[in-house]
Amino acid sequence: MAKKMQVTLTVNGETRDVLAEPRELLIHTLREQLGITGPHIGCETTHCGACTVDMNGKSVKACTVFVAQADGADITTIEGLGNPDGLHVLQEMFREHHGLQCGFCTPGMITRAHRLLIENPNPTEEEVRFGMAGNLCRCTGYQNIVKAILAAASQMNQKEAAE
Repeated sequence: MAKKMQVTLTVNGETRDVLAEPRELLIHTLREQLGITGPHIGCETTHCGACTVDMNGKSVKACTVFVAQADGADITTIEGLGNPDGLHVLQEMFREHHGLQCGFCTPGMITRAHRLLIENPNPTEEEVRFGMAGNLCRCTGYQNIVKAILAAASQMNQKEAAE
């Protein structure tokens, strides 16, 4: 058994210290040690994106990041996107536009879409499809996911313009 190391992560705004083997994957630390089960374990090879989290301002697939690499990182998961009043606009638009079916890919999709809209607040349909290409959905055919992201962008832009 490898020697464990202390790792400090800020997850969804809360600083957490964990003891883990350096080779432990971030997804396992999040789910098993911290009880953050929104990011899912899918393929474990970066193909599906079900484990997508936001780490230090970038979308990463937590199944291929060692927890040692994440020491000191600021991580946002699907659990960190809501607000005290309820759902994040992306979550609401996924619900409203039927951007989910089984829900397995949804946390990773929404987390990635959140970063996409930060990087490009007014994307075209083509830009959404390109920006989401690393996240797979086996159920929806993507059309409603794209509609949901575009609707969220529109609402976020309208809200920003009103403020």
